[in-house]
Amino acid sequence: MEKKEWTLPQLLQLSDAYWATCTLHAGVKLDVFTPLAAAPGLAGDLAGHLGCSERGMGMLLDALAALGLLNKKDHLYSATAFSAKYLSKRSSDYMGHIIMHHHHLVAGWGMLDQAVKTGRPVRQRSSHEDEMESRESFLMGMFNLAMQIAPRIVPQIDLSGRRRLLDLGGGPGTYAIHFCLQNPELSAVICDLPTTREFAEKTVAKFNLSGRIKFEAGDFEVQELPKGFDTAWLSHILHGVGPEICVEILKKTMRALDPGGMIMVQEFILDNDKDSPVFPALFSLNMLVGTPEGQSYSEEELMEMLKQAGAKEVRRIPLELPNGAGVVAGIV
Repeated sequence: MEKKEWTLPQLLQLSDAYWATCTLHAGVKLDVFTPLAAAPGLAGDLAGHLGCSERGMGMLLDALAALGLLNKKDHLYSATAFSAKYLSKRSSDYMGHIIMHHHHLVAGWGMLDQAVKTGRPVRQRSSHEDEMESRESFLMGMFNLAMQIAPRIVPQIDLSGRRRLLDLGGGPGTYAIHFCLQNPELSAVICDLPTTREFAEKTVAKFNLSGRIKFEAGDFEVQELPKGFDTAWLSHILHGVGPEICVEILKKTMRALDPGGMIMVQEFILDNDKDSPVFPALFSLNMLVGTPEGQSYSEEELMEMLKQAGAKEVRRIPLELPNGAGVVAGIV
């Protein structure tokens, strides 16, 4: 991959890019977009409604307007069509959960130098959060992202003739939902931590699939998995642990599959030199900040892990996905 040629203005823009990021996060956290998607409003009125200072609210709204996320005319602010679609809580396309998850990561990223020095995390692992707001942002943020990408992945994977899917670490169950919608004969089990059950069952119910998708609580890093599946889907869970645990998780998954079963692993995949694409490389640092051994893995590493777990016919499924995401598969 050709490396970027930097200029000084670009370097400084990168250095202060968090100003815009924090402005977006504040707007979402204070929920300014929902009322402004309903009707235009004055900064003072919105400040009173949201319990903020008029001075601070005016500055925030002006900055959001400068970023193109709000309109301003005659002292009245209103949501743009884009922010009304993705940042209003009344919209079915609301992306605020993943944005708030990113917000909760900021403090840890601010201590990246400490994590690099020690090789140890400086915050709690997101999937194991105890605090309700952070856990909800993480789980529903994963739902936000998966709802964007699952409709692109699922139709390109042939599960005809397969009947029972294990969605390991499936969170709110987005992929189980889409695989079942695409394949009417398929049923699924979401296996994840007990704290995930409420979010998963609510999400599955919204799609009227409670009869076909069940939830089984457990910690797949330390417990055995239920058996009797012909398909397993592991989406973005291996990056949270080190290579040895990855292989153990894959072995457990293989034991959960009947002969001929297919295992599929989705991750942000690094090239084999591990210095590109950009997103998986940065995401690896996110794992450094938040986990003891987690990291992004290369295609070569993921394939080798599957082979060590006993998978045959290991291959990368040809998919064009954003952020360096990819799916590696094998057969029992």
